[in-house]
Amino acid sequence: MIPLTLPEIADVVGGTVVHDEGVTVTGPAFVDSRIAERGGLFVAVLGEHVDGHDYADAALRAGAAAVLSSRDTGNPGVVVDDPVPALATLARHVLGRVERVTVVALTGSQGKTSTKDVLAQVLAEHGRTVATFGSFNNEIGLPLTVLRTSARTDHLVLEMGARHVGDIRTSCEIAPPQVSLVLNVGKAHLGEFGSQEAIAQAKGEIVEALPTGGVAVLNADDPLVSAMAHRTDARVLTFGTGEAADVRYGDVALDELGRPTFDLSYGDESARVTLRLVGEHHAANAAAVTATAIAAGMPFAAVAVALPKAGATSPARMQVGERADGLTVVNDAYNANPDSMRAALKALAAIGRGRPGARTVAVLGEMLELGGSSREEHDAVGRLAVRLDVRQLVVVGEGAKPIHLGASLEGSWNGESVFVPDTDAAYAWLREHVRPDDVVLFKASRDSHLRQLAERVLADDGTDHRTEEETGR
Repeated sequence: MIPLTLPEIADVVGGTVVHDEGVTVTGPAFVDSRIAERGGLFVAVLGEHVDGHDYADAALRAGAAAVLSSRDTGNPGVVVDDPVPALATLARHVLGRVERVTVVALTGSQGKTSTKDVLAQVLAEHGRTVATFGSFNNEIGLPLTVLRTSARTDHLVLEMGARHVGDIRTSCEIAPPQVSLVLNVGKAHLGEFGSQEAIAQAKGEIVEALPTGGVAVLNADDPLVSAMAHRTDARVLTFGTGEAADVRYGDVALDELGRPTFDLSYGDESARVTLRLVGEHHAANAAAVTATAIAAGMPFAAVAVALPKAGATSPARMQVGERADGLTVVNDAYNANPDSMRAALKALAAIGRGRPGARTVAVLGEMLELGGSSREEHDAVGRLAVRLDVRQLVVVGEGAKPIHLGASLEGSWNGESVFVPDTDAAYAWLREHVRPDDVVLFKASRDSHLRQLAERVLADDGTDHRTEEETGR
């Protein structure tokens, strides 16, 4: 963050300075007092269950310089009516003072965070880069990311999420992009938007925000995305598998860990690229990264060299770990929707094909926010698992039960799909049945808590702790 005095901050956000002792904020803004930024600005947010004002003293003791709050906390700071919109106003002001930065914004129904992580790593080879941490892409997370920029920042990569029409437009008002990427329009949040067309309307706001001299990076393989070209006067750069795409990928092959190798081309230039990420779908994401990096001024050849170096940096997104006894755990349970669920199951099946003799186990929970299509989409996931020859399904929670029913109807399985009511029951089943050479995928929306289950299983030592009576010995 560029250095600002308290009077300067107050002037920007329309607040009142309190307890000023000549303080200058030199570090980033933050909202969690447990992760204080030295010299930073603690933003006291009044939440549903926690009042940030109660933690202002702790934030200052941990090294913060000042507090942005809605009441006087007794510490140096600026008092405003509401710290959240004030935070956005401050972010827009700071970004306007950073002359050299290129703002790259991206959105999509699935794959946003993984693509953002790779894009940030690739662009870091081209210049100093600041990017959204994890999925911190809402009305608080986005301005916090913006406020991490400094006069030396070359690229600002911002993931933008939407739960309502207008959300992305608001984000783009805080951080107007020069390059906008739309990955896809899927069924995530279908229950809130009502239709994929409505989702496309919301996602397309990121394209409408571009200036005439900007670049819209669009998925040529997704009709709802490619149609967004008509919503901007900016230059359009496309990625996909067809000949008409500007950046093309194809001939995808997976190794024994499900990592893709593929052909990548742009104009007359081409390369064969291997990723460290797990899943065939990352080839499309890499093509999106390539097009976006080119739009931001990076040569194709440099992108092709940088892509194989990039890894997964956000947790619980096709995160592969190996337990001490050899059990492989694939934690993709940060979130889930029908498209990402299919991609994860295909990746699991690919890993299974690369490991003859290993059993593939899919531990699946509920996909939330699907509205009236929920039962149908869960049923389809169960049937797909059978068609992909996943050896064992463990379906967790009542909301996910149609996965179990769909699998049972598709394959007439005898125990290959089991239903358990909660994560404790799933853990108990896994402890009894998994073997060291198995590959276990965990996938669900975050409120299903399968991410924590995956971490629990991975941390286990694999020893059978059951009594002789329980094992029948």
